[in-house]
Amino acid sequence: MISVDGLAVEFGGTTLFSDISFQINEKDRIALMGKNGAGKSTLLKILAGVRQPTRGKVTAPKDCVVAYLPQHLLTEDGRTVFEEASQAFAHLHAMEAEIEALNKELAERTDYESDSYMALIEKVSTLSEKFYAIDLTHFEEDVEKTLLGLGFLRSDFRRPTSDFSGGWRMRIELAKLLLRNPDVLLLDEPTNHLDIESIQWLEEFIVGSAKAVVVISHDRKFVDSITTRTIEVTMGRIYDYKVNYSQYLQLRKERREQQLKQYEEQQKMIQETKDFIERFKGTYSKTLQVQSRVKMLEKLELIEVDEEDTSALRLKFPPAPRSGNYPVICDGVGKTYEAPSTPSKGELHDNALTSQSSPSGGVRGGHVVFRNVNLTIERGDKVAFVGKNGEGKSTLVKCIMNEIAYEGTLTLGHNVQIGYFAQNQASLLDESLTVFQTIDDVAKGEIRNKIRDLLGAFMFGSPEASMKKVKVLSGGERTRLAMLRLLLEPVNLLILDEPTNHLDMKTKDILKQALRDFDGTLIVVSHDRDFLDGLVTKVYEFGNQRVKEHLCGIYEFLETKRLESLQELERKNS
Repeated sequence: MISVDGLAVEFGGTTLFSDISFQINEKDRIALMGKNGAGKSTLLKILAGVRQPTRGKVTAPKDCVVAYLPQHLLTEDGRTVFEEASQAFAHLHAMEAEIEALNKELAERTDYESDSYMALIEKVSTLSEKFYAIDLTHFEEDVEKTLLGLGFLRSDFRRPTSDFSGGWRMRIELAKLLLRNPDVLLLDEPTNHLDIESIQWLEEFIVGSAKAVVVISHDRKFVDSITTRTIEVTMGRIYDYKVNYSQYLQLRKERREQQLKQYEEQQKMIQETKDFIERFKGTYSKTLQVQSRVKMLEKLELIEVDEEDTSALRLKFPPAPRSGNYPVICDGVGKTYEAPSTPSKGELHDNALTSQSSPSGGVRGGHVVFRNVNLTIERGDKVAFVGKNGEGKSTLVKCIMNEIAYEGTLTLGHNVQIGYFAQNQASLLDESLTVFQTIDDVAKGEIRNKIRDLLGAFMFGSPEASMKKVKVLSGGERTRLAMLRLLLEPVNLLILDEPTNHLDMKTKDILKQALRDFDGTLIVVSHDRDFLDGLVTKVYEFGNQRVKEHLCGIYEFLETKRLESLQELERKNS
């Protein structure tokens, strides 16, 4: 469907990639992989037609519909959620209006034998055939089903889009793209603003209903579930694997081992050739052989080894100071937002303050977030807070941090020292410091000798990157730096609120292993199933103003939820 030929992108004297070619075929589900900065998002923009390459071309059939979801959206206000999602069909309404206008023109004209009249008839006929081939009778039902799948409630449909936070607007935009039924769907980090249930719905939609898909995502489970092909962008070129992400990792490892062997053999040959040239360069009888070898070295195409996989690097926490046996005890804890008052800036910031009928982050009068929460977290527990967006996960974290008032009794244990990563943690860094200074200020003991390695693992390895001021870093870079800084502080209770949104898979692997080895207590709010798998042994489910404890890992919990949903469906049907 889409053909990419000889693509090259150059800017500022740097070549991002050169002479890459591949095809996107019908039913392809492709994961674009590569380290941050390799050019994945740039390639996606070129496929979407929103950016032009330096050289090369992208071609597609004239009637091929390409839909693109960028990481960051510029959204407009003025419509309700339902009206905005229905804009997916705006082009069809425009087509209907054009057909009506052409028919009116035909009725008014009398030059029945003219070429222009015949051309007009042909145009109306072609447009009408195309329009009536599309079934618009159920479009409202399709809009409703898609919005519900992405986590909206029916009570949200008539609310203005301006009520909603950036993450929920991203969902509206995603709904519009899916409703267009595109031939090629381009998604850049679509899961960053979705909760677990919405991610599962999107997976099922893509596998069951989508045509061709190209996705960039750091959610390993999501990528493995939906993709059948992996294109790796690395060192200015691409490698195309007809397998999913997990299989690609194995093949990539084998490819790199083969490259390394070939590289070492070539280096050995080069050294032997140089030794020969050096030894015989003044010998008359060997002149031709020396010249031949010099020319051979000049023409030799050097074998390059792909960038080193740093996921094996181990990040170790400082030993956790000993806390009491029960770092957190909640006894009848509840949170209600009273009516009617202007919400504070802090409340508006927390997307967890939302009610089930208000996923935007808007706070409405007398809204109960949760009530009568009773839970005990023991020393060494590693637990997950999960649930739909807006059910109170971040709110309970803020209660634990004593940032907001609450009902009931919440007790922190003896000598509890908290390390807290909030969703806005990146904005709290000192902008006047460099990346290196930010880490150097908190690193203690042996870890100081490995600061450069740690910065490399979190993609600040080059001297230029480590000496950048915080104020010039992107949002994703700030998040990684804030995370790394937190991991160096000696604490015994770590609370992480959506820590993986801007971390690539290798960095997440490093973080996950460090958290598994952490000898303190961990509370993590996350929708990343792969990250939580094997990390947490207890799941607290937030929903319907309650918090329910599950003594199991994340996949056992999800299986239980799936069975409960099936049983609920059976009860409704009967």
